[in-house]
Amino acid sequence: MTANPALKMIQATTANTIATDEQILEEARTGNRNAFGELVRRWERRIFALSYGMLGSVEDARDATQETFFAAYRNIGNFRGEARVSSWLHRIAVNQCITRTRRNKARPEVELETVLENHEHEFASGNSPASNVEQDERSNDVRAAIATLPVELRQIVVMKEFEEMTFQEISNALDVPLSTVKSRLYTALKQLRMKLARHGESPNVPPAEHAEKVAAR
Repeated sequence: MTANPALKMIQATTANTIATDEQILEEARTGNRNAFGELVRRWERRIFALSYGMLGSVEDARDATQETFFAAYRNIGNFRGEARVSSWLHRIAVNQCITRTRRNKARPEVELETVLENHEHEFASGNSPASNVEQDERSNDVRAAIATLPVELRQIVVMKEFEEMTFQEISNALDVPLSTVKSRLYTALKQLRMKLARHGESPNVPPAEHAEKVAAR
């Protein structure tokens, strides 16, 4: 039996290169499901991590991840190559998470009191909430603190701190100006400090000016 040319392309390696996401997507656009399956394999864990960071629920994150790839497959013909495949998938995932967030009732801010009681030592440790999550991604309660942010701010924190995306990558994924990404991170850090201080805590959350410094990364 002759091997599938698309699979050969996907698996082929040269000295230091493998097929790019863009090459694989082009193959998938011809109707090759194996090629699209390779994209899913490459990106499902990152998309799940992004979804979980935004939604704070394993079940919701799984559903959002599944819907992200369903939507990508349905709209594969609309991909014009103006952005990277990774940015395209992140944008779809963010939209799926926003849709789910709007469907569900907003989590009451009172949850933050429970977060502070259960994780007082974490907020006093000198790290930001985002850094604590990065050190221990299983800490659902710490994620809940960030989940109290408005979705347009939360997504920036998740993408910058959890996914370690650059400002330009976030700008491409959200289709918003670079200046907007930076200003939202600035606002998000400021609001996190205010929320925690309002509940009697003085955690060493980076000041809002931190956003200006990391802009140079």
